[in-house]
Amino acid sequence: MQLQTVTIENPDELNFVLGQTHFIKTAEDVHEALVTTVPGIKFGFAFCESSGPRLVRFTGTDDALIELAKKNALKLAAGHVFILFLGNAYPINILRTLRDVPEIVRFFCATANPVQVIMAETEQGRGVLGVIDGLSTLGVETEKDIQERKDFLRNIGYKIK
Repeated sequence: MQLQTVTIENPDELNFVLGQTHFIKTAEDVHEALVTTVPGIKFGFAFCESSGPRLVRFTGTDDALIELAKKNALKLAAGHVFILFLGNAYPINILRTLRDVPEIVRFFCATANPVQVIMAETEQGRGVLGVIDGLSTLGVETEKDIQERKDFLRNIGYKIK
């Protein structure tokens, strides 16, 4: 077995979700779930089929996001792994909906941070062992940091003022 890291290409620091699914109808089910959850959502979704023709299956509503998802999925080339890039939505808006898609079995991360995916490769194929999401923690928040966090959440509309 060989271990390696694959860096997710995300030049615009977009929010994305990396996870694992198990069936070819995932693309259509994810598409339907997202467009009915966030009207006008822009996204690109791709997953790695792990049997039969073993293709990258894809869908979405934005050509650039679809291309980015396909490119990253092909780079990962690991059984049933999916990546979903979001344009005008955040993971918090769609994760609950994605959890209800019957084919999805796990999430590795939902982030806009730099991500490295820890991969294992055997003679059979490749799989994701985990992810490195962002950078190492530098300390514990202070009272000032707590206030900035609370202010930020209110300024973006996620908490009542």
